[in-house]
Amino acid sequence: MTRDESRAGYAIIRHNIRTYISDGVVAVIRGRENAEATVKSFEEGQSSEDRWTGWRYFLEKTEIKPGTDPQQATRVRQNELETRESKALDEPASVSSDFRPIRN
Repeated sequence: MTRDESRAGYAIIRHNIRTYISDGVVAVIRGRENAEATVKSFEEGQSSEDRWTGWRYFLEKTEIKPGTDPQQATRVRQNELETRESKALDEPASVSSDFRPIRN
């Protein structure tokens, strides 16, 4: 593990793999190993019904301060996602100079 991974913040996100619904950030943890251990703890405490209906957890490296309230972290993350998406939509699509249309 790199030094960066041990000091970085990781958001643990709960989402549904069947419906694509996000339940938001459930925790922000310092260090990848700590975050992975926390995810494992969440998964071990999860009911079989909850897991069967599609709820899973994943990690996302973040600049959000570890220990931030989950609702606050969810709002910050959502704002960051919307900003990134908006910028991507505003940028013109780049086409590789190697692009050559197929001619029949």
